[in-house]
Amino acid sequence: MIRKNKGMKAAVISAAVALTLTACGGGVDAASTAAATSAAPAEACGSYAIAMHAWVGYTASAQVLTNIGNKLGCTITQTQLDEGAVTYDAMEAGTIDLIVEDWGGGRWKDWADRGAVVDLGPDGNIGLIGMYVPQWMADKYPDITDSANLNKYADLFKTPESKGKGAWLEGPPGYTTIGEKMVKANKLNYTVLSQGSESALIDAFTKADKDQTPVLAYWWTPQNLLAKIKLARINFPANDWTDPAAASGLTDYPETVLPKLGSKKLAESTDPFGRLVKNWKWTNDDQNAVAADIDGGMTPEEAAQKWIDAHADEVAAWTK
Repeated sequence: MIRKNKGMKAAVISAAVALTLTACGGGVDAASTAAATSAAPAEACGSYAIAMHAWVGYTASAQVLTNIGNKLGCTITQTQLDEGAVTYDAMEAGTIDLIVEDWGGGRWKDWADRGAVVDLGPDGNIGLIGMYVPQWMADKYPDITDSANLNKYADLFKTPESKGKGAWLEGPPGYTTIGEKMVKANKLNYTVLSQGSESALIDAFTKADKDQTPVLAYWWTPQNLLAKIKLARINFPANDWTDPAAASGLTDYPETVLPKLGSKKLAESTDPFGRLVKNWKWTNDDQNAVAADIDGGMTPEEAAQKWIDAHADEVAAWTK
């Protein structure tokens, strides 16, 4: 279902965005861009492949770039891949050109040393992974958010699958995680149970919030679920690592300025998509707004276009 903004203000914004994208693609609007009437023909734009990682915030970012790129006359494709080495290898092989946000904690630098992956700068999002419980649990058991007290509450989290221990619901395979290390290093009486998807984690938190049942699970920001359900983060000692492979497991996940990573081809490009990606930067709130619309039933294309239509100035700055 396509949702359209109503009213004169929305119409003006939509027209402005359409003009911006048309101008950047080389088209001419005689009524509004008289200076462009003598400009060169449409600037050529290449073909690029975006790696798609399996969480809705990533989809939100990638789809905004895809919508704009296609309007600019570029050919943008999306390929579903696990994050990390699989995607870096694909970039080295020449089949992937862009990772819109990387949570790998610097694992990509080995590929960068070979010239296969290029850091294109921060995408504007600040990432933070952690273990969370519903806020009602933190209210009822105020000391539960101190990791030193997790064993005290392990029995609350027992499930048939956790084999007599507390259930530690971990991120899906392929996600950046040190959960196994954290349980072992901190001598926690928990069984790590990898979840199959972001949706499975959302379902677990949603049920726990609605039914007031205990759950301890992996989560992260930015993610728009936190605007719907109140969660409390478990606090481990301050992190002392950036690369998951080097993490001891004794300390927490680090706050991460999320980079956008590109292929050598994209890094060296000066065409419309190359400029777009290098200029593009937005906030956690921007990503969450698009992600919330996707979760609310809009297609990624519709949700991305809704945001684009409402942010003409930002789009103009990215596509200049």
